[in-house]
Amino acid sequence: QVQLVESGGGLGQPGGSLRLSCAASGRLFTIYAMGWYRQAPGKQRELVASITNGGTTNYADSVKGRFTISRDNAKNTVYLQMNSLKPEDTAVYSCNADLAYFTGSVSLRSTYWGQGTQVTVSS
Repeated sequence: QVQLVESGGGLGQPGGSLRLSCAASGRLFTIYAMGWYRQAPGKQRELVASITNGGTTNYADSVKGRFTISRDNAKNTVYLQMNSLKPEDTAVYSCNADLAYFTGSVSLRSTYWGQGTQVTVSS
């Protein structure tokens, strides 16, 4: 019923930039918040950045000043612009959405995840 499809990622150089996109599709009613999480090998998944439908943003301390999250509500899409990349940014990045969707004649609220996209920062 609902899908989150990520794009972007890949290999970036230290000091370089990459951009991730995540588009939500399906019988959407409202997207309350969207965000990006990452998980590096041997580490727990952590929140990178999030943004509400009102535009309020939240960032992990490790990415403040380097990453920017934004969203296009008309396209149900969230973006993560990653600048000044560091090797420690290497991880699988996953999109997350807190949303409500239609099922029959009612709407239900749930959390959805994208499939994840690999970001590798290396020279």
